[in-house]
Amino acid sequence: MSKDKKTMVLGVIGSDCHAVGLKILDHAFNEAGFHVVNIGVLSPQEDFINAAIETNADVICVSSLYGQGELDVMGMRDKMNEAGLKDVLLYIGGNVVVGKQKWEEVEARFKAMGFDRVYPPGTSPEVSIQHLKEDLGIE
Repeated sequence: MSKDKKTMVLGVIGSDCHAVGLKILDHAFNEAGFHVVNIGVLSPQEDFINAAIETNADVICVSSLYGQGELDVMGMRDKMNEAGLKDVLLYIGGNVVVGKQKWEEVEARFKAMGFDRVYPPGTSPEVSIQHLKEDLGIE
């Protein structure tokens, strides 16, 4: 692995066990040149944080499809900051809230919780790859 390759912790948070999308993201991010540390499904916040510390990650990407993502990630940025991960990017995507809500409001709530990027259901991996490159100063 080249030392300038950016490391990403990727996983599905909380009691969510949706694995297919996670495999698609893992493949897409690997193909885009990232070192992906896939912690799998049913992962608590602490697993993301511990993996980021252990791997000196540049970004944490949280996936959630079962609608409870908002509850699962409350306080996550504060825990990351306490763990010395202030400079680690924090992304989330999927079906992150219960019911139909205005996306602008959902996005604003997650950004207020400390997320750098928030993606609605059905976002193409290429969109987040482009944002990763921009946010991490790649190319």
